[in-house]
Amino acid sequence: MHSSVSKNLNELTTERLVLRAWTVAEAAAVVDCAGGARRADWADDFPAEGDSVIASLLGDHPAWLGPYGHRRIIERDSGLVVGSIGLFWPHAEGVLELGYGVVASRQGRGYATEATRALTAFALAAPGVHTVSAGVELSNPASVRVLEKAGFERYASTSAELADGVAHFGATRHTFRQ
Repeated sequence: MHSSVSKNLNELTTERLVLRAWTVAEAAAVVDCAGGARRADWADDFPAEGDSVIASLLGDHPAWLGPYGHRRIIERDSGLVVGSIGLFWPHAEGVLELGYGVVASRQGRGYATEATRALTAFALAAPGVHTVSAGVELSNPASVRVLEKAGFERYASTSAELADGVAHFGATRHTFRQ
């Protein structure tokens, strides 16, 4: 898989996707769509619940709007927003946490894996970042597969994490292969 970064760092392009940084206006549109107003460049089932949660938090976390923050997942062929993916910036001692979601109508196409690989490669090239991590509920085997296919390795889980039903994965500069 090949991905490229635009000159302004706010856009990553993969074979089938564009990962574009959220703007204040896009986040406001997602928050406002609860009243029924929808943008023409959204898939019919965008935003999903997770997209709405992130959009509502962007005002409180302005660092998430930059190139190392959250991005909309856009299908290149249709131009439609089909999900979101993001890094929880700033990093904690060189570790960034990753989160993602693709709307139901586009699941099963490998979009989450493709977006995860591209954003992970981008993040690991950032100054001071050596690891990208992600937690996933064990009740969501599709998300576990996304991380495994994207090149993440599962960390040994503590008994408390297993009791919570969460597994943790990570990719480092030394282990990640794009």
